[in-house]
Amino acid sequence: MLRKEVLVLNQNYEPLTLCRMRRALILMYLGKAELIESYDGLIARSVRNWLPLPSVLRLNQFIKITRREIPLSKRNILRRDNYQCQYCGKKIGPMTTDHIMPKGKGGVDSWENLVCACVDCNGKKGIDHYSHAGLRLLRRPKKPSYFTFVVSAIDKIPYEWRQYLFLGS
Repeated sequence: MLRKEVLVLNQNYEPLTLCRMRRALILMYLGKAELIESYDGLIARSVRNWLPLPSVLRLNQFIKITRREIPLSKRNILRRDNYQCQYCGKKIGPMTTDHIMPKGKGGVDSWENLVCACVDCNGKKGIDHYSHAGLRLLRRPKKPSYFTFVVSAIDKIPYEWRQYLFLGS
């Protein structure tokens, strides 16, 4: 139970980070955060107190943060693209990264120039631009935001979090 994730919002309700239940309970107990959403019916008890188990917390003081950069790596490119070939849509088999504009033709290593590709599509494309090889991109690659990238690692986003992550109902 203490390993459950809790969404932490800044004072202005901006998603800030995720923390473990234990840390969230400590923030609540010390009066540094207020409960916004709880896991229904679940409570933490001590000898003298009880607290509902939080799902979403809001900090009482505004925290100014500098957004952390996500390192550009093969693993992070594959994760951004959900391990799906950006040319054919295949999710099965070994995946690699591919330069949209090949390095030999002036392409660079960047979030906007690298995509996940299956071995077949990468071989078909070769050193050409994807349009010359008769391929189309499923979606244009872009640099992911830090928090979106963190949340994407969670298998199932709790319903209570959706409105705070701007995901709708």
